[in-house]
Amino acid sequence: MDFSYDVLADRILGGWTGRIAGNVLGKPVERGDHWTRDRIDAYLRLTDALPLTDYLPPPPPGATGFELRPEWPRCVRGGVDGSCRDDDVDWSVLGLHLLETRGFGFTTEQLGEEWLARLPYLQTFTAERVAYRNLANGLRPPLTATYDNPYQEWIGALIRADVYGWTCPGDPRRAASLARRDAVLSHTGNGVYGAMWAAALVAAAFTAPDVRSVLEAGLERIPASSRLARTVRGAIALYESGLGWSDALDELAERTAGLGWIHTVPNAAVLTAGLLYGEGDFTRTIALTVRGGLDTDSNGATAGSVAGVMCGAASIPPQWKEPLRDRVDSAVFGFDGVRISELARRTLRLAVPSA
Repeated sequence: MDFSYDVLADRILGGWTGRIAGNVLGKPVERGDHWTRDRIDAYLRLTDALPLTDYLPPPPPGATGFELRPEWPRCVRGGVDGSCRDDDVDWSVLGLHLLETRGFGFTTEQLGEEWLARLPYLQTFTAERVAYRNLANGLRPPLTATYDNPYQEWIGALIRADVYGWTCPGDPRRAASLARRDAVLSHTGNGVYGAMWAAALVAAAFTAPDVRSVLEAGLERIPASSRLARTVRGAIALYESGLGWSDALDELAERTAGLGWIHTVPNAAVLTAGLLYGEGDFTRTIALTVRGGLDTDSNGATAGSVAGVMCGAASIPPQWKEPLRDRVDSAVFGFDGVRISELARRTLRLAVPSA
């Protein structure tokens, strides 16, 4: 890496801040079967919030058909006061703890032990909840991922991957390897590839000159024949053809139809489009990604992490970071109320052991 310690510190803080801000932005509309792209934009027009440059506005009195998630009062403009608890952030916190206590040589079995010790069962979902139950019943990896698990290719492993990118700046290969060791506890196939891809994106964002280079670095770490890789390459081709963002998402939705709104592949399409059409601008990147629908808080979080690393915390506009109050609510035992800046400092110590 050809930048200073202080710049690296700012980039890591940017990753954490961006992930949390993107998560909060997408959380009120996290239900892809109801909050479609068209419905999200209809809500934004109703609340005079297009272009989207801040957290979502609160719903106007009397509006029907636009019911936000129950947590919305803490995730809208004027209501954000620190980061509300969410699994997309909890997994990053738990991953940091794992690397601090078990080191970069951690095993998948050790990861499972940390899940049971540090995270309440009811704060896990889909593939993670299945794997947690399997762990509690005495199963070991890889059976934890495959036994009675219909969610093996859903997005859960991808949302756990950012911390491996933050702690391997400029080294997508190592980041993807760590993410794979984590992902196989609960996922298979494209579910695992999604985690490897996301970790590589974040690691590459520290040194890559542009978004296209970041995406290419991610593609290098997953099988070229996988559906995930083919979908990402397809999104890149649509962007480079000059097709507009909305039309590109229409085409990508047709190509990934039938997989469901929490599957890794269609969400990777939305995320890739958000990164490309965001063109390196933090606000535009997370806004387009969340407006793309599907698993909005997860996609917003990953887009925010990549964009935050690329621009650094100092360049993230104040409307995104100031309401977070440098504070995270977390279900991870021992971390509730931790400072975002403290999480970033601890991550930096892992990325630069002599720090």
